[in-house]
Amino acid sequence: MKRRGQLDYQLLTLALVLTVFGLIMMYSASGIWADRHFHDPFHFIKRQILFAILGVPAMLALSRIDYNRLKEWIWPAFGLCVLTLVAVLFAAPVAGARRWIRLGTFGFQPAEFAKVVMVLFLADYLDRKRSKVDSPVHGAAIPWAVMGVLLALILVEPDLGTPFLMFLSASLILFIGGARSRYILGVVAASLPVLAYELLKYPYRRQRLMHFLQPSMDAQGAGYQVVQSLLAVGSGGWIGKGLGASTLKLMFLPAPHTDFIFPIVAEELGLAGSIAVLTLFALLFLRGMRIARAAPNLFGELLAAGLSIILCLQAFFNIAMSIGLLPTKGVALPFFSYGGSTLLVNLLMIGILLSISRQAKVAH
Repeated sequence: MKRRGQLDYQLLTLALVLTVFGLIMMYSASGIWADRHFHDPFHFIKRQILFAILGVPAMLALSRIDYNRLKEWIWPAFGLCVLTLVAVLFAAPVAGARRWIRLGTFGFQPAEFAKVVMVLFLADYLDRKRSKVDSPVHGAAIPWAVMGVLLALILVEPDLGTPFLMFLSASLILFIGGARSRYILGVVAASLPVLAYELLKYPYRRQRLMHFLQPSMDAQGAGYQVVQSLLAVGSGGWIGKGLGASTLKLMFLPAPHTDFIFPIVAEELGLAGSIAVLTLFALLFLRGMRIARAAPNLFGELLAAGLSIILCLQAFFNIAMSIGLLPTKGVALPFFSYGGSTLLVNLLMIGILLSISRQAKVAH
């Protein structure tokens, strides 16, 4: 049993296992690609380890801070987030998108930090307006107007996956926070034309949408990534080909260490490794929701639930997309996909959950 004020060792263990597991698989997936493009098989793993070294102490430090003090930083963080999201639109494009701000040889994605800022804003807003969230103004218009600023700025990068993830997560948080279902569904319905427009706006999105149900129809074009991923997953069998033995990463799939890292796990570690990944995220979600249930106030409850939802929903989207259950979109697998800012934000989310857990109402 965990006593009030103690570190939540179950959650900490889950976070560390995910981080170490993710580093191992990220190196396995990136080594050949890094050697070919940078003449250094350790190019990506060195950077990822650096952010892990920064992120784990930051997670532990954040776990010791009273999460209620984060309320004081919501609007400054929101303002900084908006400024960086605007600034990134003037940065040099990478693969046709402007998502990174470069700091020397490193870069960070403001959209990753926007996820945390959104959850903090919603938890605080719903806590303060708890008696008014059943009205259309306070339960829909105001929160969506504020969040709409973040979503719109990310959307024009262009990036559809992150705003979609944030939108669904925000809808679930509003529902948990007491907003009326009809207002949430009304906003969802009003957003469908925007989603349809964004899907049809770019030719590559139209192709992905058309071919995701039958990717083999264009196995060398729009369906290439999914076809290669399915071949990798199927060839893994029960226990996989062995760590480091993936065929998919031998230049058959561009940058396999990013959005399509799960098929590498499935090919090398088989069904057993895939189930292990799914189990870790399921346990993380269950732990996060238990922390939410035991939180001492509504702010903590919604904050814990929101962070758990956005982390694990992102994992679900990534895995579903990589095996053809959803249209392909650039959404990273938390703790596994390469990306320093992504890993850092994941660990900061865990730090906040640990902070909330320290102040649980009852032992859990």
